[in-house]
Amino acid sequence: MCFVWIDDGGRQMARQNISSGRPWEDKAGYSRAVRIGPIVEIGLTSPSAPDGSILHSGDVYKQTRECLLIIEDALAAVGASFKDVIKTNIMMLDTRKWADAGRAHSEFLGATRPGLSFVGVSGFFDPLIEVEVEVTAYIEDDA
Repeated sequence: MCFVWIDDGGRQMARQNISSGRPWEDKAGYSRAVRIGPIVEIGLTSPSAPDGSILHSGDVYKQTRECLLIIEDALAAVGASFKDVIKTNIMMLDTRKWADAGRAHSEFLGATRPGLSFVGVSGFFDPLIEVEVEVTAYIEDDA
């Protein structure tokens, strides 16, 4: 879905909303990714299958990889890639397992080296989730 409006500087700005098709996007009223001009925001991404079932319970490394695969698809849908990511937030139940999440993050984003935060949380909407990931990207050659 794409919307167009004019910003304060008279530039035409487009808003592109991307869905991953996961069932809770419609229920909660959000998009997996939103691109406005050169900025892309991808909200907290769960390690889930398209039907919403949670994958790799008990394995922070595999759950982080799954989140990043979903994010990779969302980035591609707006014309971006991991090379455009400027910030990653990894939310975790147990931040002592940061190295497992960090290993997966490095596999996808090690060459890009965005800003990175590990944030401890008390829980997620599904008790099988141990980690969720969100990213911000900036597409330098915005058309």
